Amino acid sequence: MPNANTDSHAQQPARGLSREASPAVLGEAQRRAVSELLRVSPVADDLARRFKDAGFTLALVGGSVRDALLGRLGNDLDFTTDARPQDILALVRPWADAVWEVGIAFGTVGCRKDDYQIEVTTYRSEAYDRTSRKPEVSYGDSIEEDLVRRDFSVNAMAVTLPEKTFVDPHHGLDDLARRVLRTPGTPEESFSDDPLRMMRAARFAAQLGFEVADDVVAAMKAMAGRIEIVSAERIRDELNKLVLADRPRQGLELLVETGLAERVLPELPALRLERDEHHRHKDVYQHTLTVLEQAIDLEDDGPDLTLRLAALLHDIGKPRTRRFEKDGRVSFHHHEVVGAKMTKSRMTKLKYPGEMVKDVSRLVELHLRFHGYGTGEWTDSAVRRYVRDAGPLLERLHKLTRSDCTTRNKRKANALARAYDSLEERIARLKEQEELDSIRPDLNGNEIMEILGLRPGPEVGEAYRHLLELRLENGPMGREAATEALRQWWADRG
Repeated sequence: MPNANTDSHAQQPARGLSREASPAVLGEAQRRAVSELLRVSPVADDLARRFKDAGFTLALVGGSVRDALLGRLGNDLDFTTDARPQDILALVRPWADAVWEVGIAFGTVGCRKDDYQIEVTTYRSEAYDRTSRKPEVSYGDSIEEDLVRRDFSVNAMAVTLPEKTFVDPHHGLDDLARRVLRTPGTPEESFSDDPLRMMRAARFAAQLGFEVADDVVAAMKAMAGRIEIVSAERIRDELNKLVLADRPRQGLELLVETGLAERVLPELPALRLERDEHHRHKDVYQHTLTVLEQAIDLEDDGPDLTLRLAALLHDIGKPRTRRFEKDGRVSFHHHEVVGAKMTKSRMTKLKYPGEMVKDVSRLVELHLRFHGYGTGEWTDSAVRRYVRDAGPLLERLHKLTRSDCTTRNKRKANALARAYDSLEERIARLKEQEELDSIRPDLNGNEIMEILGLRPGPEVGEAYRHLLELRLENGPMGREAATEALRQWWADRG
């Protein structure tokens, strides 16, 4: 890969920077890029030759080039070309293992080759009008025209193939070395073209740990209301990427600071409650971000979107339930119940899948349940109910509950940790004895109908629920004792 300065677009000092990026830093970045590009060269060069033979150009572009320079290029590869979508289809169909056309209206054809997920997009520019929720797409004829419409300079670099010429007209390599996010043109032009780029700035800050340039932050503040023309689905997808990033706190704080959160997740900035003069309750907003970070630390099988959303939303019921009591204390009674309803409402508006809405809302509702455990006073029946109510969310509930301790009082924190250790040990012991994950009554519906001489109907359900409560309260009863208890319940029922 040639030095950046060998490209026809000679490197100039990056906007607003007092000094040029260190040559040593840039050299290291380029060495990483060479290594990454050599790894993907067989498939990339093969595809490029097909395009060249057909009279078209092809270049690796955007996030793929950025990640190659960072030494983190994965198997998702983005290319750009002067070929129109139908020409792209004709070229990749006989070559790829699978092809999909879901993005073809926006000039993108997707395919899979070997272990690589590939997207090829026609040079384009896109912009929103003042009322549309969908971008208007027009195709371009040069890579320079395509790069100027990219969101940030670090994503506006390309490597032409198969010759591997580095194209960087907007000084993305300098910005990458500086770890700063800037736009190729003015931020106002970029965000007018696609307002979702304001959320992307926060997402890239969270993913890459980059600082966002002052003029970009200023434009985000001034144009935050423009995000309202973007569809809920696109906002949700961008929010998910931010929450699943390595440093979600950095991105979330930027959303709040710029006013974007007021439009896309207003429950988050609402947690910045004014504290009473005696500081009788902790900063709920900062507490929430800390809980999210602590939940992430407990993940053991990669990023868990359900857990992270539950951590982010677990206290959103507090602003609505805050009360200043006569004794001077501040209370948030039933904030978990209110918060669960608010969680369901917000996630539904953002078009999350129904099952995820249900799971996150349930975790929010249950996140305080443990605090009734105290120093271990729960009966076995209470432990059974805890497991039953959590169901398949039990492991996530463990992590959320542990994460919810942000006190600086080490004695209190250690006591809470020991208490939860005790609860988990009791759950493990009961599971060994009783198969808690599949708690059922000692008699099934058919047996209930046979014993009581009933036909299918609501009375069978009532009997089943009665036996389930007995099972939770007493543990396994056995068929004989359960039958006697069932007959007694039926007789008492009259």
